Amino acid sequence: MKTSILAIIFAFISFNSNALNHPSFSYNKNIPPIVYQSDSVKLQVVGNNAYYQKLVKVDSTINVPTIYVRALQFMASKNIQQTYGYEEEGKLIFSTIQDLNINRASVGDDNETVQPYSAQFSIMLDMKKGRYRYTINNVVFFLPTETGNRRETLNDIYQKETNGDSRRIIRDSKNLIASFERYLTALTDELYEGIEQKSAMYQSKF
Repeated sequence: MKTSILAIIFAFISFNSNALNHPSFSYNKNIPPIVYQSDSVKLQVVGNNAYYQKLVKVDSTINVPTIYVRALQFMASKNIQQTYGYEEEGKLIFSTIQDLNINRASVGDDNETVQPYSAQFSIMLDMKKGRYRYTINNVVFFLPTETGNRRETLNDIYQKETNGDSRRIIRDSKNLIASFERYLTALTDELYEGIEQKSAMYQSKF
């Protein structure tokens, strides 16, 4: 009997310890936990068009005007420019060019062969109450060479990854896409947090 009681106490302590270390756990009960929706972005290829798209659910009380304003605020903080916006239609379009992979040491050994590069792309947001859909397309990479930057689309790189003429081309293409997808995953996670606004940094009470 004593052994059973001790086992139950130990299980309870372990559960609470794991809960405290879980990323969605909040020490302050007044601050709701953040549970990220995007995990990792998924490449979609239809014909010659390669893009990323995902439907993201937010709090059901968050309406289109709120998503609209918070998305604008987030994109402005990232220096991503708005090219189209119509709140009543529930649509926003942004465009940007980002210098990526600047600090290669921070991205892991699998990305060591990727040199610093630039990526130009557009982000379209379609919004409804309690959810939004992002579409990231028109992706163009500018890759440094000895004679200047080489321009290649995301579809070009995908085709090299799947049908490359050599192992080196396949490896380099795979690493480039992986590097870009890590950036997009972080960006879309932060966008979700900016729209939900449940983390400590958004709390008005202090």
